[in-house]
Amino acid sequence: MSEQHGTETRKEVLQRGLWFEEYEVGTAYLHRPGRTMTETDNVLFTTLTMNTQALHLDAAWSAEQSGFGGERLMNSMHTLSTLVGLSVAQLTQGTIVANLGFSEVSFPKPMLHGDTLYAETVCTEKRESKSRPGEGIVTLEHIGRNQHGDIVAKAVRKTLVRKRPAESTGQGSA
Repeated sequence: MSEQHGTETRKEVLQRGLWFEEYEVGTAYLHRPGRTMTETDNVLFTTLTMNTQALHLDAAWSAEQSGFGGERLMNSMHTLSTLVGLSVAQLTQGTIVANLGFSEVSFPKPMLHGDTLYAETVCTEKRESKSRPGEGIVTLEHIGRNQHGDIVAKAVRKTLVRKRPAESTGQGSA
């Protein structure tokens, strides 16, 4: 999209996610920057969601547990939400119709206060919608790694994504 400003024309690019046609099966999309998880994030998310698990809230109780070195763990639902959230600007901002479901969610290693989450997403499948013209179903595998490269979260997500509008080309707004 171009706009006339005085005597010069400037090009504008609206940040958006990918249209259905732009997803490539097998491509890994790396989302940066990462997000460092804090104690405040953990306590706020845990209390907002009414998850009173002592592993997230009670430092004294956690210190007596041997499983994870006596440290409180980041709420895994916060990790999952942040993992998906890190992908939004690059993949689904303004182009997603709906999340259709999550499957194969796992947390191989815990996130701790001060850990940084880095996200990547692999497009594993895509097909045109049979019931909704102008839209397609894209399957995404989200992978979260900590600052050491350890996988801390994985999730497979099916999304309903808009196809590129006929009048839209390039990176401009649509």
